[in-house]
Amino acid sequence: MATDTSAEVAEAVQAAAGRAAAEAGGTGIDPMHQFQIVRLKEFSLFGLDVSFTNSALFMVIAILVVSGVMILGSRKAALVPSRMQSIAELSYEFVANMVRDNAGSEGLKYFPFVFTLFMFILASNMIGMLPYAFTTTSHIIITFGLAAVVFIGVTIIGFAKNGIGYLGLFVPSGVPKAMLVILVPIEIISYLTRPVSLSVRLFANMMAGHTMLKVFAGFVISLGLIGGWLPLGFMVALTGLEVMIAFLQAYVFAILSCIYLNDALHMHH
Repeated sequence: MATDTSAEVAEAVQAAAGRAAAEAGGTGIDPMHQFQIVRLKEFSLFGLDVSFTNSALFMVIAILVVSGVMILGSRKAALVPSRMQSIAELSYEFVANMVRDNAGSEGLKYFPFVFTLFMFILASNMIGMLPYAFTTTSHIIITFGLAAVVFIGVTIIGFAKNGIGYLGLFVPSGVPKAMLVILVPIEIISYLTRPVSLSVRLFANMMAGHTMLKVFAGFVISLGLIGGWLPLGFMVALTGLEVMIAFLQAYVFAILSCIYLNDALHMHH
C-alpha cells in the first residue's frame, strides 16, 4: 500500500512538473527527466530492492565498450597500428604516464586500477552524450561510490606501507607547534572531505551540462523554425564543450586519485 501511494505521489509530482514546464515554455520538456532512474527488471534480495535499472544497464554498456576497445585493439598488434590499436595504445600510455608522473614508479603497480577507473568514467561520460542515453556519472551515488573506493583503498595502502606513521600526513612539517592545534584538525577535515569533493565535482559537472543542453533544446522547440536558430547554435557549441568536459572530468578524477596515492606511498606533504 505504501509503495503504491509513493508511486502515485511521484507520478503526480512529475505530471505537475510537466504542466508547469508546458505553461512556461509551451514544450512540456522537463530537463530533469533525463536523470530519472527506471527499473527495467525488478528484483528483491533479502527484502532489499536490487532491481536492474537503466543506470545499471549503461554501466554494463560502458564496461563492454571499454573491454571491446581494449580487446580488439590488442588482439592483432601490428607495427603499423590500426585505428583501434592506436586508441588502445594511446589510452594505455596516457594513463601510464599520468600514474608515473604523479605517483612515481612505485605507483605503477596500481596502474590497472587507475586505468580501469579512468576508462570507465570516460566511457560513461561519452556514452551519456548520445541521444536517449543515460549518464550514470550524473548521479552522485555512482560518483561517490567510485570516490569512496579510491579513498578507502588509498587509506589502506597508506597504513599498510607506513603503519601508524601515516598519521603524520596530518602534521605539516616546519610549522610551529602552537599552530598544530589549528592546522591538524583542518588537515583531518580536508582529508575526510576528499571523497565528497571528488564525487561532487564529477556529478555536478555532468548534471549541469546535460541540464543546460535539455533547456536549450526546449528553447529550440518552443521558438520554432524562425527563432530557434540562436539556441540551436548555443546547443552545438555547448555539445562540443560537454565532450571536452567529459574527457576533462575523467582526467581530473584519475589524476587526483594518483595524487592521493602518491601521498600514501611517499608521505610527501
